[in-house]
Amino acid sequence: MLDVIVIGAGVTGCATARELSRYDLKAAVLEREEDVCCGTSKANSAIIHAGYDAEPGTLKARMNVQGNRMMDALSKELDFPFKRNGSLVLCFDEDNLPGLEELRERAEANGVPDVRIVAGDEIKALEPNLSPDVKAVLYAPTGGIVCPFKMTIALAENSYVNGVDFHFNTEVTDITRTAEGYLVHTAKGDFAARCVVNAAGVYADQFNNMVSAHKLHITPRKGEYILMDKKAGDFVTHTIFQQPTRLGKGILVTPTVHGNLLAGPTAEDITDKEEVCTTGEGLAQVVDKARLSAEKIPLNMAITSFAGLRACEEKGDFVLGEAEDAEGFYNAAGIDSPGLSSAPAIGLFLAEQIAGKLNAVKKTGFISERKDIPCVAESTPEEIAALIASDPAYGNVICRCEMVTEGEIVNAVRRPLGAKSLDGVKRRTRAGMGRCQSGFCSPRVMEILSRELQVSPMELTKAGGESYLLTGTTKEFI
Repeated sequence: MLDVIVIGAGVTGCATARELSRYDLKAAVLEREEDVCCGTSKANSAIIHAGYDAEPGTLKARMNVQGNRMMDALSKELDFPFKRNGSLVLCFDEDNLPGLEELRERAEANGVPDVRIVAGDEIKALEPNLSPDVKAVLYAPTGGIVCPFKMTIALAENSYVNGVDFHFNTEVTDITRTAEGYLVHTAKGDFAARCVVNAAGVYADQFNNMVSAHKLHITPRKGEYILMDKKAGDFVTHTIFQQPTRLGKGILVTPTVHGNLLAGPTAEDITDKEEVCTTGEGLAQVVDKARLSAEKIPLNMAITSFAGLRACEEKGDFVLGEAEDAEGFYNAAGIDSPGLSSAPAIGLFLAEQIAGKLNAVKKTGFISERKDIPCVAESTPEEIAALIASDPAYGNVICRCEMVTEGEIVNAVRRPLGAKSLDGVKRRTRAGMGRCQSGFCSPRVMEILSRELQVSPMELTKAGGESYLLTGTTKEFI
């Protein structure tokens, strides 16, 4: 029997698994997809919020601010990209200035440092490309940007090397309470555990409702985005928000840690928990609202669009901790924005509760650090020469847009919890994330995947399941 099962290998589940791996516990993560970071964690704004928006006293406020404070040390320990670029909230009408002041007061109540309201010439000094209609901005210097893929993967890899098992393509179908804890039924058999962590994103309500009379209801909120080329990446330096509404923080414009420019998301409540398609109407909304913030935003440099779902619980706050009537069942439910920012704090919060429940002790020999795949595109000539000397494959460029080499792709496949699909390689190395969106490099990446995984090219997928990349052959294999 396991001590703990974590359902879901998104950023919240992996952050919880990493904190649990500090203890002398037998833990496993069950994920229905073929890899980590396949749901909301791969399709979001990549923002580390400062913490001024959440209502004081809520779990969102507490976890956001604590998670933000943890990010510097965590990114250094686990070697993933993070930058404190600061954030601005734009006010376009002097009548709305009290709302900006309310956000500043929330920031103060939540413990967010150095937040202030800026007006006049200082606005242009901060961001020259903002709309001339902006009357004032709320400036929060502790806001940041991160790579959500690399953050989630780093948490998962570190969990794994510290003893947490990961079971992919393992969809949970039911949960039964037992005298010892819980029996988690999956498409690949049953798993018994003393405790369960429910970090299942938009499906977290279903799993809670299997064991608790206190029902949850999660509505998927779809957000559509437009990603622009790296040539547009310096259009703004801060993350630009518009004053928030009931549906969220509006359309943002932000640089990414990799040098692109991102605009979005929309906020549409839907019923289908698998609907991640983009729409003409949604992308038109992104365009129109992004231009309110900065009318000259170079949307003609768009290279792709995408959509993601946020798990919005009807009470409006995170649902965290042990269910009142289901001992040993711990929720991490309703983790919408600022979920990415809050994930490290949520993981710590849940792991401490579970360790206390199970009287677990910290293990000796916990490995706190992890190194990412070397990035040739960001290396010095001396570093590149050393990489090539260690392995000539680091001198063979496969993805020209992002300057990703064969050595990086091989590393991505061979490392702990390595890539098994085209998207798995993409999230770990950025091969295929550039201007051509894998139009040129995907055949070469497939060759490397086939060789490293020792499978036929016919078995390769874009993202697991039945997303096969090839449907047949035009000639017999020689």
